[in-house]
Amino acid sequence: MANSGEQSFNLFITSPIEPGFVEQIRAVDPERVTVIYEPEIYPPTQYVADHHGPAGFTHTAEQEALLRQRLSEADFLFDFPYPMPKGNSMLELAPRLKWVQTTSAGVGQQIARLGLIDTDLIVTTASGVHARPLAEFVFMALLTHVKMLPRLQRDQREHRWQRFCSDELDGKTLAIVGPGRIGRQVAQIGRCFNMRVTAMGRRGGPGRAAELGVDKVYAREELHDMLGEADAVVLSCPHTPETENLMDRAAIEAIKPGAMFVNIARGLVVDEAALLDALRDGRIVFAALDVFRQEPLPADSPFWDLPNVLINPHSASTAYSENQKITDILCHNLRCYLDGRFGDMRNVLDKQRMY
Repeated sequence: MANSGEQSFNLFITSPIEPGFVEQIRAVDPERVTVIYEPEIYPPTQYVADHHGPAGFTHTAEQEALLRQRLSEADFLFDFPYPMPKGNSMLELAPRLKWVQTTSAGVGQQIARLGLIDTDLIVTTASGVHARPLAEFVFMALLTHVKMLPRLQRDQREHRWQRFCSDELDGKTLAIVGPGRIGRQVAQIGRCFNMRVTAMGRRGGPGRAAELGVDKVYAREELHDMLGEADAVVLSCPHTPETENLMDRAAIEAIKPGAMFVNIARGLVVDEAALLDALRDGRIVFAALDVFRQEPLPADSPFWDLPNVLINPHSASTAYSENQKITDILCHNLRCYLDGRFGDMRNVLDKQRMY
């Protein structure tokens, strides 16, 4: 392990990343930080930036023993291990642990499950890394509907040349539930399409609207008013006790008839039975859903067969650039930690608010 006259630390990379990024991390301060990378214990990756591996992956006894050893030595973690060894709390497994850099933005619920809310552990997230890919997904979905992509594909398969008229985003009202980094990116692109952009946040008012770059901000108690004006609703809020079931049946029924609906937040934010009813009777004309209450989405879920639903397997956030961006955040935060500049660390999780 690292040794010098100064305090030394062990940083354990617990999930798979490309070897070049491991070397980038090692280069931050090789005198004070030993970077531990154990490819033999990581789950096999199914795609670039896969940090969990295939469903049902488990460690062998030998792999778990090595994982436990490395956790016991770690001062810092790149991500939480998956799956977590059973029978011990996180801080029992890693008693020296001071800081974790996660690979996801929405880790509040995981921190709560691990019993880390009321601890001194510093948790920094991947907030911002996924904003652009998610915003691109939103507009891919909205344009798929308004420009009638399924019709174009059908007519092309059938070699049919038949002119028609489609809709546009120009002038429509885009309502964003959760104007964080992702929501603000969605808002920025919406304005490029000349949409009227509204948002619901913890506080409203014209000053907040200017700060977020939207036309109007609604307070929580005004959610139904915002939904009633919306031609497109985008959920991009974190999953917290405050937002769980935020889009309940009353909220779904408050949405303007004929609206589009996109969920890039978390499945537990939405009453799925109410959403199904609204999709079946056409009150919501189209939905693009990246997340669900149960994942993987069961094969017998009625969402699969609805013609006005686009399903993405919780992959809208994942792009080829993800691990580079997360590594850059980790390297910045590692330098800050080593220099004692804790206030300059990026994306520090507010464990009480869970985001």
